[in-house]
Amino acid sequence: MVSNKEQLRDISSMGLKTIIAELPPSSTGLSLTVNVCRKITSQLIGALGMQDDVSIQLEALDILSDMLSTALVSVHQSILTSLLAQLMSPRMAVRKRSIIALGHLVPSCSPTLFTQLTEHLMGELSRGPPTASVRTYIQCLATVSRRGGHRIGEHLQKIVPMVVKFCNVEDDELREFCFQAFEAFVSRCPKEMSPHIQAIIKLCLKYIIYDPNYNYDADDDEDDSMDTEDREDEDQESDDEYSDDDDMSWKVRRSSVKCLEAIISSRRDLLVELYGSVSPTLVSRFKEREENVKTDIFSAYVALLRQTRHPHGPTLDTGAKEEPAACLLKKQVPTIVKALHRQLKEKSMRCRQGCFNLLTEMANVLPGQLGEHIPALIPGIIYSLTDKSTSSNMKIDALAFLNVLLSSHKPEIFQPHISVILPPVIQCVEDPFYKITSEALQVTQQIVKLMRPLDKPVSFDAKPYIKNVFACTSKRLKAADIDQEVKERAIFCMGHILSHFGDQLGGDLQPTLQIFLERLKNEITRLVTVKTLTLVASSPLKIDLRPILTEGIPMLGSFLRKNQRALKLNTTTALNVMVTNYSDSFKPPLIESVLSEFFQVLVATKANNMGYSDLLKGLRGPFYDFKSTDSMSVHKQSYYSVAKCVAALSMACPKEASGVVTNLIQEVKDSKSSESVRILSLLCLGEIGRFMNFEGQKELKGALMEAFGSPNEEVKSAASFALGNICVGNLGEYLPFMLKEIGSQPKRQYLLLHSLKEMISALSANSLKLHVENIWALLFKHCECAEEGTRNIVAECLGKLTLVSPSELLPRLKKQLSSGSPLSRSTVVTAVKFTIVDHPMPIDSLLKGCIGDFLKTLQDPDLNVRRVALVMFNSAAHNKPSLIRGLLTSLLPHLYKETQIRKDLVREVEMGPFKHTVDDGLDVRKAAFECMYTLLDSCLDCLDIFEFLNHVEEGLKDHYDIKMLTFIMLARLSKLCPAAVVQRLDRLVEPLKATCTTKVKAGSVKQEFEKQEELRRSAMRAVVALLSISEVEKSPAMADFANQIRSNAEMATIFESLQGDPLTGAVESMDTS
Repeated sequence: MVSNKEQLRDISSMGLKTIIAELPPSSTGLSLTVNVCRKITSQLIGALGMQDDVSIQLEALDILSDMLSTALVSVHQSILTSLLAQLMSPRMAVRKRSIIALGHLVPSCSPTLFTQLTEHLMGELSRGPPTASVRTYIQCLATVSRRGGHRIGEHLQKIVPMVVKFCNVEDDELREFCFQAFEAFVSRCPKEMSPHIQAIIKLCLKYIIYDPNYNYDADDDEDDSMDTEDREDEDQESDDEYSDDDDMSWKVRRSSVKCLEAIISSRRDLLVELYGSVSPTLVSRFKEREENVKTDIFSAYVALLRQTRHPHGPTLDTGAKEEPAACLLKKQVPTIVKALHRQLKEKSMRCRQGCFNLLTEMANVLPGQLGEHIPALIPGIIYSLTDKSTSSNMKIDALAFLNVLLSSHKPEIFQPHISVILPPVIQCVEDPFYKITSEALQVTQQIVKLMRPLDKPVSFDAKPYIKNVFACTSKRLKAADIDQEVKERAIFCMGHILSHFGDQLGGDLQPTLQIFLERLKNEITRLVTVKTLTLVASSPLKIDLRPILTEGIPMLGSFLRKNQRALKLNTTTALNVMVTNYSDSFKPPLIESVLSEFFQVLVATKANNMGYSDLLKGLRGPFYDFKSTDSMSVHKQSYYSVAKCVAALSMACPKEASGVVTNLIQEVKDSKSSESVRILSLLCLGEIGRFMNFEGQKELKGALMEAFGSPNEEVKSAASFALGNICVGNLGEYLPFMLKEIGSQPKRQYLLLHSLKEMISALSANSLKLHVENIWALLFKHCECAEEGTRNIVAECLGKLTLVSPSELLPRLKKQLSSGSPLSRSTVVTAVKFTIVDHPMPIDSLLKGCIGDFLKTLQDPDLNVRRVALVMFNSAAHNKPSLIRGLLTSLLPHLYKETQIRKDLVREVEMGPFKHTVDDGLDVRKAAFECMYTLLDSCLDCLDIFEFLNHVEEGLKDHYDIKMLTFIMLARLSKLCPAAVVQRLDRLVEPLKATCTTKVKAGSVKQEFEKQEELRRSAMRAVVALLSISEVEKSPAMADFANQIRSNAEMATIFESLQGDPLTGAVESMDTS
């Protein structure tokens, strides 16, 4: 390789590279790799010293880079020394390749070596005035930061001020490298960069407008409504006038924009501030003359818009106010649209694509807010769809934006522009490229909905356009030899045309329906056709489907037997709509064809009469036929469903119902009745009792109280349900009776309180208001009950009762917090949990004002009170995050404190000859980690993710239950904030490795083996999620662990089985509410 002959050098270096590429990873335990690397390294370092021949140096650096990226070698020190020497080389190519080699060395080198490298670079940078070598050292710092990630974090306090100083040196190339270094620091170490962020934003904003060789003011004075042809001439002139090859200022602007994008993407917490300072400057730079820079400016603004979107889509929490960032964006929309208006007519396609991406993102962030700017945007869209030189991607982007715009704005905004928009869209439907056709059909579908909305009358006359829309869609619908996506969209688009204009198609309607019938017969298109037929059948225009029902209905009936869930569900919906809207067309044979499919699994009945008693007998029959004593041999839900049906029948036939009620009471009383009959009879009495007053039934109370004493738990539960619901229908008689029984029957208290809960849940606020005081007083007598189950029912009743009159009852609950009894406090906090529901309620504004007082119980001296406070916190974070977002700063330290293992709560219990460890703090820790998981979904932007990760890390070494939770959290975190997870990888890998490699003792019970297997699978699921992060392979610890998994057959099998697991992709959802 060090030969004078170029040919020999090339062959030998290729040979060396091939050998290195084929070496097994050193972590597999083979000494071969280490030996080979050691042998090569000394010679390569020798070759680096050959200053007279640059090509040998370059080859040696390339081979060193390959070696460092594939193998973990033990000769890092000597390599580092020789590479640092090469940074002083007079040849730029040598310096660049040395930087690349150092980049490969950084991920796997030891902390000592990394510190040595960083200190060397800092030392060189701190030497006197800047020289040409300063560029090299700053480039090297940027590479080290990119490759070494978080490791450079501890040195940034010293590095950043130096780099900031070099930004002020009059050297454009040096400035570019400085901004590239800032970008790497911000992306890899967002937390450590916090103190410097403001200074860097200021520098970026200064240099994003740095263009000393061009006068933009002249452009601003020109008339905005310039013709496209004039613009092209002007562009040509400007290109000739300013083609200054020596002008490097665009590189400075570009690197400062990229640095801003890194800040925007990593600091959502600064969003409001960024809209105040960065957004106006970015918008003012949309006029940038250099295409590469302009593309990056659009990209940075798109990043800003993406951050403005709620992290988890539109929130269900309607109590949450609109985010301040979105409000600021709204105010800037006119300026943005004005700035983009001219860009949409630019010759450059990259520039126009950037505009459409930005506008699409903005329409998604602010749906319906671009209405007044539509006239300004449409000419640009039309230009991109009709211009002959426009590329396919350009058209697809323009159509995608138009689709978002049409779907997010009201019909009346677009109706005046239909005549201009429609022709180019129809032209795109006929385009030979399938992706353009597919996108254009979606836009056509939106236009059809806008031309004649079915939910309100419109004055717009769509007749002139129907023929063209129908013709272009029909052509695509009839074609058999087209792409599947186009087929599906053509079917669905035609469905919308029939649904909105079926009454104006005349003779074209029936042939089109026949095509739908053909598509139903095709396995590939049948699902989308079923959905389309549902759409057409549910149209208020009452489209005439009769000609296809005779053949279509049996076909739909046959789909109910297919083993495709989506098809069965959509077919059921379609049949439901057709039976509702076309009942007069359903002749007996047609109904039979469908019903036979529905009921072939049921035993056919021979009864011709379908009166009340026959239906009742049919419903209750199966429960009377049990020979078994097991009351639950039919699924539990069946009892409740049948009871609801019996109640519905009784509502329809009230005269016959009273006799049935007497019969049901007798069956409850009859000791010969089977338990299944007694359960069903009690449930039926409950369901009927909701709407029927049982005033005259003297035996009912006795029968119910007798059922409360049954040895069968299911009978007792059914009796509890019955009493609560009967109370709903006759409050005056049964409520005093129930309250009296609760007071006098301590053994049945739990069941009777369940009845009370049933009653409170079923009654409206107005019906309950008169009785609130009596119930409230009774509940507070039992809120210190020793049994937790009873306390929970009392709490649920209190919570639901508080919703009846929040302004009066919530302060009473708050007052009870100062109670001396921990049991009473825990009941009150649990009651607050039941006042937090996932839809808007009158109590919300009151609760927001005082939830902080209830959450102070997170600091309660009693362990159980703290646990229920965490459960309530979790419920608020899950159902109404707006209640707690403002309090998180003060609440999080207490939440994190509860994740710690407390030795004073761990005790040993002797069980015969064995000692068993009991951890009394486990339930509290579990509640704390569940709460942390919920906060990830609802309040991610309010969390310091590094602090959060500290506690996740501790949880990975905790008890089995906590480990299972933290593995799921880790998988979720790798999707939500991969950069932060990568910074902590080295610390996170160890506990994962420990779990995956732990073996259960040979003599352990079966449950222990199952538990360990489940833990291992869950840990491996987290590993799969971690390995999906692009930066992860740079961590030596993770790379080593991944190799260990692949080389161990048992672990490799688990790993492979989880690769295609949908749970791993979507990350397990954990219901912690």
